Amino acid sequence: MRAVTGLWRWRRNPLCRATDLAEAWVALVALVLIAVVAPLAGALVGFVAEDSLQRAARVEQHTHHLVTATVVRPLGRAPESDPDSAGAHEVRSRVVADWSAPDGTAHHGPALADLKSPHPGDHFGLWTDPQGRITTRPLDSVTATAHAVLAGFGAALLAAGLVETARRLTVWRMVRRRYARWERAWDRAGPDWGKAGTGS
Repeated sequence: MRAVTGLWRWRRNPLCRATDLAEAWVALVALVLIAVVAPLAGALVGFVAEDSLQRAARVEQHTHHLVTATVVRPLGRAPESDPDSAGAHEVRSRVVADWSAPDGTAHHGPALADLKSPHPGDHFGLWTDPQGRITTRPLDSVTATAHAVLAGFGAALLAAGLVETARRLTVWRMVRRRYARWERAWDRAGPDWGKAGTGS
């Protein structure tokens, strides 16, 4: 927003200084960069993230398998949940379970079951890798796209913030130089610059 107000220095004014025009040019360059480069940076990061996440999702969909597990005994409630599931806030139960891996090997161990009150013999779905080790639900295409959009939006905001920071730093240095020149001019004028008869 400050970049837009900096353009006001281009208005016709007999008191306009070269530094005012320089600040206006800095504001214009910053405005163009924010309007053009920031969205391009966001789009580029979004496309790269989308491609990477979609590839990861395809790999996970081939390597993560949903198997049926059987409750051996309950271990109690656990405030853990699958962040990618629709009911991410539901409380799952910790159980000891038996399950078979996609390669046919039998497994036994603790797991999180989406059962409110598990009993021995109850069945539930469990995500495993090809060797039967418990893993997460595979990333789906919609979630991958959402993450990519957020990454692109964040990159665009970061680029705009960097441009605005550079503009402010540049203007701050210009103002400091201007004040230093004024200080030197005051020093040259002398301590009695306003008194009658000065210079005579």
